[in-house]
Amino acid sequence: MNDLNKVSGLSTADLLGKAKGASSTTGEGFANALKQSLEDVNKMQEAGEKAMSDLATGQVKDLHQAALAIDKAEISMKLMLEVRNKALSAYKEISRTQI
Repeated sequence: MNDLNKVSGLSTADLLGKAKGASSTTGEGFANALKQSLEDVNKMQEAGEKAMSDLATGQVKDLHQAALAIDKAEISMKLMLEVRNKALSAYKEISRTQI
């Protein structure tokens, strides 16, 4: 353990201090990452809807690209729903925990 501190050049107190400082920004970083992910899913949904409307009106230029946009939108929505379900499940599990 001491060898590891010598290699890194940091003491245990330094590491704990940096971890405490990072904890306040970690929540903000997670919130920003979540917000960015939701915006990305929204953009994919909009692209998928545009591709479907272009298919319906016959304005599609590349059928393959339209199919890819629709599939990306569907997969991103399924992933977002699974992440939401896991988060809700974790929240419920934590709320049931006895303190």
